[in-house]
Amino acid sequence: MPPNDPQELRADEDYDTIAGGETDIDEEAQLLPVEELEFEDNIGTHPTIKPPHRRIQHWLRGPQPPHVHAIRPFFSQAQKSPVKLVDRFLPKTVHKTAALVALFLLWLFVFSFCLRSELPIKDESGKSVVNLDCTDTVWRPRNDCGIDGINCRPFSNTSFGFRCPANCAAVQVLNPRAVGPLDIVYQPFVVGGDVYRGDSFICGSAIHAGVVSNGRGGCGQVSLAGENVNFLSSRKHGIESIPFDSYFPLSFSFSTESAFRCSNDPRQTLLIVSLFFTTVLSIFSTSTLQFFPIFALIFVHVSFASDPPTASYRNVSVIPDHISMFVKRFLPACFCAVILYMVAIKRTLSDLTAQFEKTILWLGGFWFGALSNYTFDWIPISRLTAHDLEQQPGAKIALAIIIIILVAIVAGQAYSFWFEGRLIRYLALYGLFIFSILFSLLIPGVSLRIHHYVLALLLLPGTSMQTRPSLIYQGILLGLFVNGIARWDFDSILQTSNDLRADGKFDSVIPTIAAPAISFSTEDLIATFQWDTPPGGVDGISVLVNDVERDRAFWADGVDGLLTDFQWRRPIGMELREYLRFAYVRESRTLDYTKPGTLFANGTWTMDS
Repeated sequence: MPPNDPQELRADEDYDTIAGGETDIDEEAQLLPVEELEFEDNIGTHPTIKPPHRRIQHWLRGPQPPHVHAIRPFFSQAQKSPVKLVDRFLPKTVHKTAALVALFLLWLFVFSFCLRSELPIKDESGKSVVNLDCTDTVWRPRNDCGIDGINCRPFSNTSFGFRCPANCAAVQVLNPRAVGPLDIVYQPFVVGGDVYRGDSFICGSAIHAGVVSNGRGGCGQVSLAGENVNFLSSRKHGIESIPFDSYFPLSFSFSTESAFRCSNDPRQTLLIVSLFFTTVLSIFSTSTLQFFPIFALIFVHVSFASDPPTASYRNVSVIPDHISMFVKRFLPACFCAVILYMVAIKRTLSDLTAQFEKTILWLGGFWFGALSNYTFDWIPISRLTAHDLEQQPGAKIALAIIIIILVAIVAGQAYSFWFEGRLIRYLALYGLFIFSILFSLLIPGVSLRIHHYVLALLLLPGTSMQTRPSLIYQGILLGLFVNGIARWDFDSILQTSNDLRADGKFDSVIPTIAAPAISFSTEDLIATFQWDTPPGGVDGISVLVNDVERDRAFWADGVDGLLTDFQWRRPIGMELREYLRFAYVRESRTLDYTKPGTLFANGTWTMDS
């Protein structure tokens, strides 16, 4: 056919009309008479040249007609056999619905039966056993115990039964905590061995002592032992404890004669139960609506078993708290689930008969993401903030590797969208997402934080196609969404510096401390500390000695409204070192403390710069 044949032009016009845009026929060609076009075979003909933006748009439309992806099952007859089995024994819709309801009720009964181990129990003396979170302590962190620990008494001659959840060995402090001359971060806070410093994680210490199991949790009896010295470091049961070579007013140990027993943390049993029932739903159902019961079962599992939210401090049963948090978070999560179903999941699961592939890739990915507190625990990134990335070893390298992997995945998904002729609309959608993120970064006074659920919501629309990679990606992202909401709720993506700091540093001004003047009395060594003129906006000064607040004084308490020094006494002959830190006080709140200074038995003083 001649290059300028009118049939070819009409075909081009139809081609572009199908693609969804305006016709791209050269204006001059439209004006030429039909007769001229029929006789001018090769004389003075020129190919139609489209403007650059038209050519880019034409390319972005993808192949025409578009090719919609659909998974062709391996061993299709074998993968369809579960569906045929259901159709044979449950031929009507009402039968299938009744079977689904019965399955759900059976799961609910078994799941609730396994949770009976979290009901209240009592120790051998008749006292209620308290439930602890992995970060609970006897001595509260920072200076929350007050001057000389008055708010954390009694220090000795008391004991209580406790119950710990599983997986506490992996729980670390995310902001530096002082232990004498050390600042501990990104490791379990367990100080000592056999006898533990009072601010140690109780459950982490119990694992270190072998009283409870990290995999199954358990119960024990803790006894407060008052002041203790020289807390030694040791590595036991996967936890390396922290040394401290001075005294601390509160310590504790674990009783080996406890007669009461409690059931282990049920999360391993519940995982088998939930895996079984969700697998049955996935294998024996082809309806896209299977997503909703699977979503509900996994959400319940995370909320009550694999990664439940923190419950009230030292309560006798965590179940009421977990029920309250579950109801609060599940209802808005269901609304999001409906939107995700309409946007992405329905297209991915529609007419999919690869029952075993779907179960392994999609449901397996769902569980992999939902159990992210286990499956992603090895990645050295605790929180995606600039401060954490800067101070956590290996975080920057890990983030770079993750970004490279994400770029490769995005490129593969973009090609699949191009192949289906849907790339332009998704480029527009993600352009809106990127604009929103950039706009959020410009808002003053707050910082953007990408949580689990936010990452899932951003990326899930990019999985709305039926390919094997999309099944995996969609499942993992759904799991991250469930884990993020069930464990942490819909936390704000724009947070203030106070929200991000938690118990971290203020990055505030710190006192400049001169070397102390040393004097001696009959029984004591007296160290007198002085500091430079304080800046404006601070009201006083706080002093930690061996990580215990020993004094908090205000300028107004001094002579003529000026406090100039602090005296510390220690018995002559005491050989232990003492570690002192100083911080300004503003409106009854202590700011950042200095690096530790060390006071030796002979009166020598050194201070880290």
